[in-house]
Amino acid sequence: MRFDWAALMRAGMRGAGLSPEAFWRLTPVELLILLGLEIGAAPLTRTRLRELSALYPDRPGVAAAGRDPCARET
Repeated sequence: MRFDWAALMRAGMRGAGLSPEAFWRLTPVELLILLGLEIGAAPLTRTRLRELSALYPDRPGVAAAGRDPCARET
């Protein structure tokens, strides 16, 4: 991943009000999160897992029978 350091420094120090020391202590990912920039896809949620399980069950009829794919086995 390449970074536009000049733009990130402006955003961090001018926009977010970070001191140079605070700016350089951050990891690139921490800085991007602080600036509100998302990296990558969002994690899989339980709702989306249920939707995918209903569409693509491991065994035909399992999801349709009401088994919750997010429920813990006991």
